[in-house]
Amino acid sequence: MKKIFGLLMSFTLLLSLVVPTASANPAENQDLAADKNIHVQIVLFDGFDLLDVTGPYEVFAAAEMYTGGKVTVELVSAEGKRVVPSGLNGPSLEAQAALDPKRSGIIVVPGASGKPAGHSDDSIPNILKQAKDTGLTRLMKQALNNKEVTVATVCGGSLLLAMDGLLKDRYAVTNSIGMPALATLGAKTVEARVVEDGPRLVSGGGVTSGLDVALYLVERELGPQIANAIERLFEYERRGTVWKAEGTTPMNFGSNAGDAPEKK
Repeated sequence: MKKIFGLLMSFTLLLSLVVPTASANPAENQDLAADKNIHVQIVLFDGFDLLDVTGPYEVFAAAEMYTGGKVTVELVSAEGKRVVPSGLNGPSLEAQAALDPKRSGIIVVPGASGKPAGHSDDSIPNILKQAKDTGLTRLMKQALNNKEVTVATVCGGSLLLAMDGLLKDRYAVTNSIGMPALATLGAKTVEARVVEDGPRLVSGGGVTSGLDVALYLVERELGPQIANAIERLFEYERRGTVWKAEGTTPMNFGSNAGDAPEKK
């Protein structure tokens, strides 16, 4: 009897050690960002690329839906509330407010849609220059200096910031066509789908990378369950490894275009 009683006591003690741990796991696995509110500003300028804007917008709008409104997203411009035409004679979208670099959250800067090169009014270099001259990059400089803001660029959005020296000595990517120009403007170019230069600057490569940038930020800020729900809703899986200047640096066997820059 004493032996049975001892076994029962041992079993009870074992349960007392295991059960609290098991019951604590669901709480530990709860979304740590459940009480976190995130506001996303997506920038518009004359000639913006439509997909650079609508891809991230839909991701963040879905995050708003799945979090019960803890994520909010709006379209903004440097000039304030106005109707903004997209490039290549595409449809216009309405900016709902002025870009506020002092507001915490995420700011997404798209690229332009137009002729890849040349000096015509509808060329991408000219569209980006005109956007810079609106004072947009001045506002983005304030955003980059705000520790409560993550700046994300899609495609030519990184070129727009680089035109005013905002990406000098920072890791970034853009559309493959614009990579030489981005390097000339002082950025440390990386051949990757998405590049994170510290937690507050994330850039995406080609036009469709806007989906990957936005999904990465949703996972980073809200956790994998929300990001996975959005992927299933869109029937799209995020592409590519997010490149960061950390971890083991791969051996460099030459000057191939795909070689990552050495950390400095």
